[in-house]
Amino acid sequence: MAVRPGLVSAVLLLAVLGVSLSGPLVRLADAHPLAIAAWRLGLSLAIIAVPLVAGGSWRQWRALDRRSLALAIAAGVMLALHFWFWNASIGMTTIAASVVLVNTQPLVVAALSAAWLRETPSRGQWAGIGVAMLGALIVVLPDLLGAGRDSFGGRAALGDALALAGAVTAAVYYVVGRRLRASLDLWAYVGLVYAACFVTLVVLAFALRVPLWPYPPREIGLFALLALGPMLLGHTALNWALKHLRAYQVNVVLLGEPIGATLLAAMLPGIRERPSALMVFGGVLVLSGIVLAERTRQR
Repeated sequence: MAVRPGLVSAVLLLAVLGVSLSGPLVRLADAHPLAIAAWRLGLSLAIIAVPLVAGGSWRQWRALDRRSLALAIAAGVMLALHFWFWNASIGMTTIAASVVLVNTQPLVVAALSAAWLRETPSRGQWAGIGVAMLGALIVVLPDLLGAGRDSFGGRAALGDALALAGAVTAAVYYVVGRRLRASLDLWAYVGLVYAACFVTLVVLAFALRVPLWPYPPREIGLFALLALGPMLLGHTALNWALKHLRAYQVNVVLLGEPIGATLLAAMLPGIRERPSALMVFGGVLVLSGIVLAERTRQR
């Protein structure tokens, strides 16, 4: 069923607002990156189970063939690795650098979409992605040159590498989601993929002897905020959009996340990472690229 372009744009805006909370919330948490991700997914699944069971969409799982089931599990594993890599990067480099680098995924998504899904971006959309990526590069340029990294004890390069690994795994997750959302309703899809992600995170935590319990109320509160904002409002809204848009169209809008995350990091007590003039200029380019790609899509 076709939906209005205005509704899709509004959902994408809410999704960007949701995922923008992720970086600052992860920075404020003291738990291990795997524990943060496992709690985030576990709490999200507890909420998703209500519409999944009440609406009966879980029955769609019976119709999945082995290939589709394997793809769904693979998407969950990729999402788990994405959270692990990216959560770890947040503690090793600046929030701006980590969020910008992890959001280089539109380039990977566009390439995978063209090769596997036969969904190639138009020239205007490539131009929008290019402008936004240039802005993202400018945002992260001080970190790439080594400026302002002393507080991370020389770990910023590893943090940047982990953020890039998070970009690749997230790209695979979104492209697979675009393929599966053609045959699965939203709750059936996210219920299956989030469950695979949760199981993967728990297995990794046990294998690496990462404690998942107990945690103080402050940490539990941060985990709950991560589940409600970035996961349910952010990721789940993006997965809804994958039914109506191509994967690279969804991902280019995500380049607005560095702007929101950087602003929140500047304002929140306990973080106070204020953006430089160069970051602000890069942010304007990112938004310009998103507007260009969105206008091309709507035409």
